[in-house]
Amino acid sequence: MAVVLAGGAGVPAEAREGRSPTGVEQCVAGTCHFDVGPGTYDVQVLLGGDAASRTAISGETRRALLPETAVAAGERAVRSFTVDVRTPEGEPAGPDGTPGLDLVVGGPAPALAGVRVTPARHARQLLLVGDSTVCDQPGEPYTGWGQRLPRYLREGLSVANHADSGESTVSYLADPRMWATVRPLIRPGDLVLIQLAHNDKTTDEATYRENLRTLVDAARAEGGRPVLVTPIVRRWFNADGTLDNGTALLVNGLGVDHPAVIRSLAAEEDVPLIDLTARTKALVESLGVEESKALYLTDEKRDNTHTSAYGATLYAGLVRDALRDQGLVPRGLIRR
Repeated sequence: MAVVLAGGAGVPAEAREGRSPTGVEQCVAGTCHFDVGPGTYDVQVLLGGDAASRTAISGETRRALLPETAVAAGERAVRSFTVDVRTPEGEPAGPDGTPGLDLVVGGPAPALAGVRVTPARHARQLLLVGDSTVCDQPGEPYTGWGQRLPRYLREGLSVANHADSGESTVSYLADPRMWATVRPLIRPGDLVLIQLAHNDKTTDEATYRENLRTLVDAARAEGGRPVLVTPIVRRWFNADGTLDNGTALLVNGLGVDHPAVIRSLAAEEDVPLIDLTARTKALVESLGVEESKALYLTDEKRDNTHTSAYGATLYAGLVRDALRDQGLVPRGLIRR
């Protein structure tokens, strides 16, 4: 896929002493690399060219950063977003990844006329604590909803996705790469979204509740604003086309109803709740047995738990809607 770059073909990105890492000279073959350290950065892109274009921007570990944007022939459009750069760049237990910031220019007819990266001075932060249904999945077709959430947010709010595959409330608290690493990153006013349930298969109810309470209390102690998120449903239909069963609704082998515990604790602790179980259940049931397969990896992997890029995008949109509707994020920081 050809990418139109201002001034002709891009040249390899190289560190230039005394020069800010900005401009399309940092781009080659549809990828732009910026030699920056860990931190939060504002990215401004200038889109468009001589022909009509449709451009999307992703980056780091397959994060969707800017949705497909159409620009008429001969026109230009400025868009901006804020991105979290960290090591490891994806899952906390995963490989370090590539140092610096990498952006990928995509879309059916991409055209990048300019790009500028600057340190974010006053950006808000949205931290994600979760499992494989949330995390920055390293390889296709697996995609976590947290990986698609940045595309719905504008400059001024970054997504720091610290979700990791296979994590339960027990392991997330025990592994020093998880909560012990996230907690010091929380700044006053930061949102901390917590969705852990899929891997608490052998966690009893009392332990599960107290583990969630520990996360809530610790986030608050750092000045953060915890938000409890019920887990996405598994695509497991009853004969009548509903998802009213323990497999779909995350009731574990001990009879612990994870969404019910989360809802109860949210009310008890006066914590905002995003009932993603209810929202995803309604969406999956509305699509039905066949159409809902596209949300998950049913056909590709016989997997009715993990989402495709399409499903993760829709589920991230449900999270976006909840953040907006509950006033957790100012509307000016949210894309439609």
